[in-house]
Amino acid sequence: MTGTIQPDQRIFVSYIDKSREYYLAQGYSNPYRWAYNQDSPFALLRKPLAEARVGLITTASLLDDGIEPEPFSMPKVVYAAPVEPPPASLYTGHRFWDKDATHTDDLDSFAPIHRLQEAVRSGRIGSLSPRFYGIPTEYSQRKTNQIDAPQLLQMCREDGVDAAILVAL
Repeated sequence: MTGTIQPDQRIFVSYIDKSREYYLAQGYSNPYRWAYNQDSPFALLRKPLAEARVGLITTASLLDDGIEPEPFSMPKVVYAAPVEPPPASLYTGHRFWDKDATHTDDLDSFAPIHRLQEAVRSGRIGSLSPRFYGIPTEYSQRKTNQIDAPQLLQMCREDGVDAAILVAL
């Protein structure tokens, strides 16, 4: 049974190798290097979750007046927006996932503001940040590390966020 995959066999795709091949095929001269951060603001939670303020971070984008943008025209910016009222939708068409197998029609599947509000009401978390945050996915680690992440961290600190949940697409 040469070439036949048995049910107990695993076949994997090396995401690292595929990414390097993709970037080389796109004409980038230096191979993709995976992000590695020795210095990050991550820390143990210093209070019970039931007393903590939780912030929500997404890689989805805000829609201007509910108008869907042209493909690949979304600005890659860090943003904050109020959780009240929760947005009716966010733009995800510029992100990549298996769009044949799933969708982002349900806001709470990738930006669970309503579920976090329920967690506050039930006492599981202390409070929800008054804003949720958006951060672009960038190919530039330098821009992410030196510009986007510090902006996001500053916004979270302004809102007194103790713990953040990143739901990335």
